[in-house]
Amino acid sequence: MSGALLAFDIVLLTILLLLTGGPFNPFSFLYLVHVTLAAVVLPTSWTWGLFALSLGCFGSLFVQRAWLPLDVQTQMNHADQMRMHMQGMWIAFAVAAAFICYFVTRVRQSLGLREAELLRARTLASRGEKLASLATLATGAAHELSTPLSTIAVVAKELERSLTQAQSSVQAIADAELIRREVERCREILQRMAASAEQSSERELLPVSVRDLITSAMEGLPRAQEVVIDLPDEVALCVLHAEPQATAQALRSVLKNALQASPAGTEVLVSAKLRAEACRIEVRDQGAGMNEDVLARAGEPFFTTKEPGEGMGLGLFLTRVIVERVGGQVELDSKPGQGTTVALTIPRSAPATKRRSAG
Repeated sequence: MSGALLAFDIVLLTILLLLTGGPFNPFSFLYLVHVTLAAVVLPTSWTWGLFALSLGCFGSLFVQRAWLPLDVQTQMNHADQMRMHMQGMWIAFAVAAAFICYFVTRVRQSLGLREAELLRARTLASRGEKLASLATLATGAAHELSTPLSTIAVVAKELERSLTQAQSSVQAIADAELIRREVERCREILQRMAASAEQSSERELLPVSVRDLITSAMEGLPRAQEVVIDLPDEVALCVLHAEPQATAQALRSVLKNALQASPAGTEVLVSAKLRAEACRIEVRDQGAGMNEDVLARAGEPFFTTKEPGEGMGLGLFLTRVIVERVGGQVELDSKPGQGTTVALTIPRSAPATKRRSAG
């Protein structure tokens, strides 16, 4: 909406008011509509300019008899004029009240949406900063621990060779082999963490089916036989728009938490449902559940209810960051004695044209 158009409307309004009662016309309040619209959609200079124009045009209504050839008010007596004026004021009040209610409600809704978007942006930025800090910590840990782990690996290998040559007990040899394997596993984990931290800013969204995502998440999962997957064919073939490796790791973390929370021998149920523009993957355990206080803090970094040594409280936090980074969301539903359900809502694939251009 241009300032020139509003100025033209103000002039037309002035002419209409001149021909229909001048300053006595109760609809002269419509000048405020133009000033309000100008204040909302136009720059400050235009707003004050239109305010001055409205003020001048309104003032010109009081001098209409000086140049208007026909006085339309002489055809009515004072009582008729007052009655018409009061009726007009009632109509003007109704119009003004409706305009104010509509306009203020729209502004309030827009402000509410803007505040919600700002809050979400601040939350994502805060989690991104924490994730960057964790990535830096992981890189530093991989660098600092690589030397002592290499030393331990060399010593363990020499110890294994010495025990073999000395024909020591089978148990001692097995222990030395176990030390070497675990050290190698630690080195692989640290290398993977460092590589993941370096590539975190370069990840791109790629198409991946729900079936492939769940299959990747199940690889290497302890007690995987206790996970029951309810996946209809139409859902299994659904293509999501996500970071395949990171999202699979996030889902694996949720599955691992569910297995740890559930007693041995019980089942963890994984199900998926399609939505209009997303797929909702639910993981339900049979654990003790969480009360409201614990549920409110779930997902905070380094907050955990597990026994020492079983977790650092980062799994759910990283899961939330990864899923929200691709435009999804993570929801938790838990009650004491009824287990916990973690739902990952992941956007479905972008249009085919976008996928081809991205590839």
